[in-house]
Amino acid sequence: MARIVFVTDSASDLDPAAAQAAGIGVVPLVVTFGADTYRAGVDLSTAEFWERMTAPDAPFPKTAASSPGEFKAVYDGIFAEGADAIISVHVAGTLSGSIKSAEIAKSMLPDREIHIVDSQGASMAEAILCFMGQELVDKGMTAAEIADTLSDRASDLRMYVSLETLEYLKKGGRISGTQAVIGTLLSVKPIIAVEAGKVETADKPRTRSKSRERCMELITARPIERLALLHTMAPDFEEFRAEVIRRSGLAAEDVVTATVGPSVGPHLGPGCVGAAVLYKR
Repeated sequence: MARIVFVTDSASDLDPAAAQAAGIGVVPLVVTFGADTYRAGVDLSTAEFWERMTAPDAPFPKTAASSPGEFKAVYDGIFAEGADAIISVHVAGTLSGSIKSAEIAKSMLPDREIHIVDSQGASMAEAILCFMGQELVDKGMTAAEIADTLSDRASDLRMYVSLETLEYLKKGGRISGTQAVIGTLLSVKPIIAVEAGKVETADKPRTRSKSRERCMELITARPIERLALLHTMAPDFEEFRAEVIRRSGLAAEDVVTATVGPSVGPHLGPGCVGAAVLYKR
């Protein structure tokens, strides 16, 4: 059987230790605070990121895709360890230049089998596809078949997040200033949805408790195949997590949990809860 290895990027919010244990390569994206530049998950851990992000007078962090050279270095290392094929699953091409860098790196290795998959989402949506892909390897599917399947199933992925404010999405250039101002004026706790590579406002509840409740309703509105719950240092996360799992009907051990890190965190800000969810067909 061909040895197929999965690669993702740090926007997957896959914990470096968990990625290593699962044999998944992670290409670190870049995050900059003022004059300081870091590789997410390498020079800057998730805990260190949130410490800096929430420090008084901290400069707003900027994020950037890794260079094609970074992707090629990861691919080269994996092939050197004996892989026959790589399936590279990344943050939506509409939200980041990562896929473009991955495509260029692939073109630098014309004699290697590399398949690029657009997750059409971010955060644990990427990781969900990687874990699913690993199970398909065990079923004996080829790398090309798995990449096609994952690209197809990406359309069943959604991400819902209950935010404290739209301000961070505005600063990160992911929504218009007008949308953010309306949210602030109404003091709403908006819920965003990431679907087919687009970030949309799914609802605008007026209080945090209503926002959390509505977010849970959206997550569990359809039968769930795979679920990953995530937060940005939110104090009420455990309560939210327990209730979503209860409503989902999934076993707690089948639900992955992640703290959003330096690649996606700047766009959400602190105090958020949400989920990446793959719905059943």
